[in-house]
Amino acid sequence: MDFLAHQRQHGSPADDDIEAQGASHFNGVNYPTEEPGDEHIAESSEEHVKFGDYRLKEPVKSSDLNEYEALDRFITNFDVERRASLASGTGKRRKSPKWWQFWKSKEGGIDDESEPADVGKPPGAWLETDIQHGLSNAQVEERRKRFGWNELMAEKENMFAKVFSYFQGPILYVMELAALLAVGLGDWIDFGVIIGILCLNAFVGFYQEKQAADVVASLKGDIAMRANVVRDGKEEQILARELVPGDVLIIQEGQTVPGDAQLICDYARPHDFEQFKELRNEDKFGDEEETKNGNNKAKEQEKGKSDDDDDDDDEGSIHYGEPLVACDQSAITGESLAVDKYMGDVLYYTTGCKRGKAFAIMTTSAKYSFVGRTASLVQGAKDQGHFKAVMDSIGTSLLVLVMFWVLVVWIGGFFHHLRIAEPGVQNLLHYTLVLLIIGVPVGLPVVTTTTLAVGAAYLAKQKAIVQKLTAIESLAGVNVLCSDKTGTLTANKLSIREPFVAEGQDVNWMMAVAALASSHSIASLDPIDKVTITTLKRYPKAREILREGWVTDKFIPFDPVSKRITTECHLGNDRYVCAKGAPRAIVNLANVSDEVRNMYNQKAREFAQRGFRSLGVAYKKNDGPWVLLGLLSMFDPPREDTAQTILEASHLGVPVKMLTGDAIAIAKETCKMLGLGTKVYNSEKLIHSGLTGAVQHDLVARADGFAEVFPEHKYQVVEMLQQRGSLTAMTGDGVNDAPSLKKADCGIAVEGSSEAAQAAADIVFLAPGLSTIILSIKTARQIFQRMKAYVQYRIALCLHLEIYLTTSMVILNETIRPDLIVFIALFADLATVAVAYDNAHVEPRPVEWQLKKIWVISVILGSLLAAGTWIIRATMFLVDGGVVQRFGSIQEVLFLEVALTENWLIFVTRGGQTWPSWQLVGAILCVDALATIFTLFGWLSGSGGGVMETTPQTYFENSHNGWTDIVTVVIIWAYSIGVLIFVAIVYLALNSFSWINNLGRKDRNKKDTQIENIIGHLNKLAVEHEPDPKTGHDKYFIVEKTAADEEDL
Repeated sequence: MDFLAHQRQHGSPADDDIEAQGASHFNGVNYPTEEPGDEHIAESSEEHVKFGDYRLKEPVKSSDLNEYEALDRFITNFDVERRASLASGTGKRRKSPKWWQFWKSKEGGIDDESEPADVGKPPGAWLETDIQHGLSNAQVEERRKRFGWNELMAEKENMFAKVFSYFQGPILYVMELAALLAVGLGDWIDFGVIIGILCLNAFVGFYQEKQAADVVASLKGDIAMRANVVRDGKEEQILARELVPGDVLIIQEGQTVPGDAQLICDYARPHDFEQFKELRNEDKFGDEEETKNGNNKAKEQEKGKSDDDDDDDDEGSIHYGEPLVACDQSAITGESLAVDKYMGDVLYYTTGCKRGKAFAIMTTSAKYSFVGRTASLVQGAKDQGHFKAVMDSIGTSLLVLVMFWVLVVWIGGFFHHLRIAEPGVQNLLHYTLVLLIIGVPVGLPVVTTTTLAVGAAYLAKQKAIVQKLTAIESLAGVNVLCSDKTGTLTANKLSIREPFVAEGQDVNWMMAVAALASSHSIASLDPIDKVTITTLKRYPKAREILREGWVTDKFIPFDPVSKRITTECHLGNDRYVCAKGAPRAIVNLANVSDEVRNMYNQKAREFAQRGFRSLGVAYKKNDGPWVLLGLLSMFDPPREDTAQTILEASHLGVPVKMLTGDAIAIAKETCKMLGLGTKVYNSEKLIHSGLTGAVQHDLVARADGFAEVFPEHKYQVVEMLQQRGSLTAMTGDGVNDAPSLKKADCGIAVEGSSEAAQAAADIVFLAPGLSTIILSIKTARQIFQRMKAYVQYRIALCLHLEIYLTTSMVILNETIRPDLIVFIALFADLATVAVAYDNAHVEPRPVEWQLKKIWVISVILGSLLAAGTWIIRATMFLVDGGVVQRFGSIQEVLFLEVALTENWLIFVTRGGQTWPSWQLVGAILCVDALATIFTLFGWLSGSGGGVMETTPQTYFENSHNGWTDIVTVVIIWAYSIGVLIFVAIVYLALNSFSWINNLGRKDRNKKDTQIENIIGHLNKLAVEHEPDPKTGHDKYFIVEKTAADEEDL
């Protein structure tokens, strides 16, 4: 074949190195591509760069090479480039604040001084930037002063308001009411301690949340959206937040649009910029700011796509030239298909570019964009999800209980002829003050939120970035994980094995055609195109073919209808059409005999049975017939730890369902390797089958995986699982995965995912593999266990003192002094701040709040503690003082017994599967030591040792100064340990009953056949519309989706 003999022309590049970003620019457009922070790459790579002319001082930029020369250089330096990019830094680091400067953020900011009158719309002159030069640094700084950073910010956080928020909420309002009541009663000690408790909670919550947020924010910089721009005559890659209106953007497939922008021209045709300027000056594009017309325009474009591609004069919309890019804007307009965008069209912020590469001009910053203005409408609505609902439910229930106990005490007080207010503590207002202090858990909001924040920081160290704290609760409760195959279950090390070459064909020509039928956008190659191109290292003659001077005329990326990639190109006077795709789709292109067709299909099945993915390759020269060249066989081996991780996941009650785009035979073979099970079905059964809705739901529930999956199938799998009551986690990496990631209870963007997928996900993983996800699920369950243990502990504490003190007030007309009560509350909060750092066990099944179980167990534990306190009080009705050995104070004895049993209760509710952390043990021991000192020296016991007139009368001689002897203190410690052991035995016994363990659990496999069948029928319907030639209006029809789609299959 003449291609093999042809030599490279003089002046074509040798096999030299490549710059980190330079290889992404081709077609002879001369834009240097240096990026801040890439100097290290250039220096480390300089020794690899060799040129034909030794006198050249400057290395040849890849942007100076044509498309195929840049591709050849990329093949040569693929591994070197990857190592260099890993070794290079991402820019200068910001100076971190000192450890004690907790109020300072680790991320700098800019103060918005004042907003102009025409807010959001830059002057017209700002949008006339030349695409060859871009903006200068001075222009950028000037525009940023007016428009700020290009990012959406919910609100500019006010530190005073942030701290003040820790004093807000129903539970905290009760404590603040208690503080006002203490002032009215003149109890300044109580007032000071209550204020101290409130301030302590606010400080701890603010500090720990700030520290945790900084850890997460430091890693979020690794996944920050980036953008390619032209500035000072050079192409640069910068953070998207650094963009300003008037910046010249380079939009290309696989990237997220970093801001509202107007399309200018194709990247390969910069001279079309002049035509763009002419049309803009003639006001042909209209006002791009009128986004109210954006949806209509997008619909017109979608309608125009269904017409002939060459018909640019559709009456429904006016387009200039060919489509430049296609964008997925389903999140904005609801359109399921990518929308073609033409010269002058508006690209919306956060939409994903599906194909194409073009210049665009930034029209406004993020907060004034279409998405930004929409977000500002709901800025005040802060959705904190199920977690906040649970906390509010618990807080409201405790408030109602407090009001109930106060009512009981007042009724009992009237029988004791108590006054509302009088000297001493035996009056109704003091009793009310005591119940308000102990009736609400002040630390509940702070401790639970802090536990989540500390957990998020811990997950961040495991390379899992939590986008919102409530995602931890969702991750802990997940009972189904729908996982991608490539990169998650497999090693993402795709390789091409020995290809099958058709009789009479040359393997080098076949590999060259496969490379021609691939995307040449080196910056955003998908795995298949990348391995196809880099495999040419093994085929030097195929590379020689690519150096012949090929020119790409049209590239049509893969789509689910044709199931192939097509490139139209020419070499000299010969025109070629090269295709690569699904074997059956490629075979159908050629007019071959049944024998050849069966042979190809048989070979593809053989590859699939070995776990290989096969791709057919064919070409057509000029007006000749299609020629089949053969099949490429690709293999992505399973990760070494995947099989063990899947087994571990099943033990955790989280079955893994594999969703892959591969054929069924490949999917089944992969499942066998991973030990997943072989109940793998074709995804078409979800849409095009004649199955009823209930049977479809059953199919999804029992399936181990689905093959030939597209993004809409992922969405449908999630939806069906959720309709059965499952909490579903979904992994994804592409722009098309964004809807299913949003739909899932916990959307997971895997390592290497697109910016659009990261924006839609709840958690972003920076490390590859299923083991990382399973480890995060276990960590989330530990975090949830800490919160659940604390909530159960705190409710039991409230009930303990409410039951004991109310009955004591009603029966004996006695209470523990308010001065001591506030310290009991303070000690409870001090001791449990360390709960966030406690060791927790991993539940063997998905967790949930089970509020019914929490309340039942808390009521029982609180009642047992109250009974224990009553027993020690009853002994002191004896003449010899009962538990008191030599001398002591009733107030101090009760204070110590309550403090010890309450502090130690956390050891019961946390469970005995793990040892408590040193932080928790240390905090509780310190508080216990302080409570013991209070008792020994009679602190705050009151005058005369705090003796109260009780009914019946107490005969025990109370210590006049409130002191208690050391022997009595030891006995109280021993008694408290006995109470704790008894409570622990009861707690274990309660948890051994299956009906209590399942109390409050939701049915994760609920089935409603009638509703599911109705939904199944509705899913098979679609709305079609077409213009009425008579009236000019659209006509809408309801059609059966199955029949409409099957015509195209």
